[in-house]
Amino acid sequence: MSLSNTDVPNGVNHEACRPIREVLGIVGDKWSLLITYQLSRQKLRFNELRRALPGISQRMLTYSLRELERAGLVLRTVTPSVPPRVDYELTPLGATLLVPVQGLTDWAVAHQAEMEAARARYDEA
Repeated sequence: MSLSNTDVPNGVNHEACRPIREVLGIVGDKWSLLITYQLSRQKLRFNELRRALPGISQRMLTYSLRELERAGLVLRTVTPSVPPRVDYELTPLGATLLVPVQGLTDWAVAHQAEMEAARARYDEA
């Protein structure tokens, strides 16, 4: 049995999955979730965020913040000064993302050992 690109098992069609694909496209990378987590704690400036996320490049941080802002999850506030001050914070919509992300985090921590064992068994085979 083969599925077409519009068929999904259990009677869910391709179009019904669109909102899930869109959300995962925005928050499904490692940096977006880590940015969201950092901003859940406090408002941060660009360089504060960059220091809080070792390994992220300036380009990737800029890109991720723009995508999160475009999706309405992050608010960028420019305060006129010399140099201009730019702060980032979660919007009320962005804050609602923390509940499912915490659920995923809890699941990952609870099942980390099982997943590591499964990967080891797979790699040995």
